[in-house]
Amino acid sequence: MDLTYPAEAEAFRREIRSWLEENLPPGWFQPGFKLEGEDKVRFQKEWTKKLFEGGWICATWPKEYGGKGLSLMESVVLAEEFHRANAPMRADFFGDTLVGPTILQWGTEEQKKYFLPLILQGKIAWCQGFSEPDAGSDLASLKTRAELDGDEWVINGQKIWTTQGFIADYIFVLCRTDPDAPKHKGISYLLCPMKQPGIEVRPIEQIDGSAEFCEVFFTDARCPKENVVGGVNNGWKVAMTTLGFERGMSATTGYRRFEKELEGIIDIARANGKASDPIVRQGLASAYTKVQLMRIAGLRQLGALLSGKKDPSVAALAATNKMFWSEYHQEVMNLAIGILGAEGQILTGDPTKEEAVPGYGARRTNPRYPASVLQSSFFFSRSETIWGGTSQIQRNIVGERILGLPKEPRPEAGAQV
Repeated sequence: MDLTYPAEAEAFRREIRSWLEENLPPGWFQPGFKLEGEDKVRFQKEWTKKLFEGGWICATWPKEYGGKGLSLMESVVLAEEFHRANAPMRADFFGDTLVGPTILQWGTEEQKKYFLPLILQGKIAWCQGFSEPDAGSDLASLKTRAELDGDEWVINGQKIWTTQGFIADYIFVLCRTDPDAPKHKGISYLLCPMKQPGIEVRPIEQIDGSAEFCEVFFTDARCPKENVVGGVNNGWKVAMTTLGFERGMSATTGYRRFEKELEGIIDIARANGKASDPIVRQGLASAYTKVQLMRIAGLRQLGALLSGKKDPSVAALAATNKMFWSEYHQEVMNLAIGILGAEGQILTGDPTKEEAVPGYGARRTNPRYPASVLQSSFFFSRSETIWGGTSQIQRNIVGERILGLPKEPRPEAGAQV
């Protein structure tokens, strides 16, 4: 594992660092600097525009589609420098990270020319329509159907856990388009407009008062015939590409949100005296070790990709990455609430402030349930072993595809359970 970056990468690092120093607000790099009130609102409005003008939004995309065409090494350096400066990238997860790259890989030229500029310019909001009430981990058993009627698909069915469905302009939705085909074969990946009479969105309120998750009901909803991505009945392969983007984390920066969060937990333990408890110290040491394992695993993956080597152990690390960090996060959140003790049962959030929950993003505390950032992170960690593929499914994938174990036996038809 060679940790020396090439000279061209370091030159690019200096370019990014210089741009950040010129464009971030004065005092940004000073200890204790924090934007408040109108200054924060103004920065949030102006920063996306600066990112777009600088070409840093979706910078890995090809130049002909509005990106910079960055190499793998350049994209790593870009992520590292933004993390170093604690400078936000635009948080359009569904457009920038999921459906945009999927359209780049599978879309027609017409789809790329229409949708990609809208994503880059922040003029279109997306949501993901995969899970259903009876099709979560077994996604291929989905029942939402789409039938072709002239130049349009007519969609009927229901999706659930659809994040930000209430603000989305489009949904990338999996529908069964051939009911007679094997369940993995008869699925298509559609880009469907959300603002139409045939779609009803119902927010699902969580324990902390947030309601980003939604149910989406389709009743004769209409979608243009040409909005199939990757071809009719090829939606399963396209969806696996999207889920691959969702499960992926930046090789050398993904661990840093956990590292920063752990530093805060250690500070709490020191402040309330729990750091002297040998069991707590052991838990914190274990958490630190796992964060460093994430860092080293990321460097190994990066080194293997850059060298073109096929290292089975690196492939195993990539496949288990999501399972590892999601289960780690639940463990460390349990530890954190234990360190807080009785105070962890008291809602200590400030409803007047918007704060960032690691991995979740900015949130404003609900006055009816004022959870702190740490408490909200604890709640959010409960879902992390589910979305993007449950830990149970990940273990099946690792066992079958990496370890070569036989597939899990399926119950026989009519068998008693």
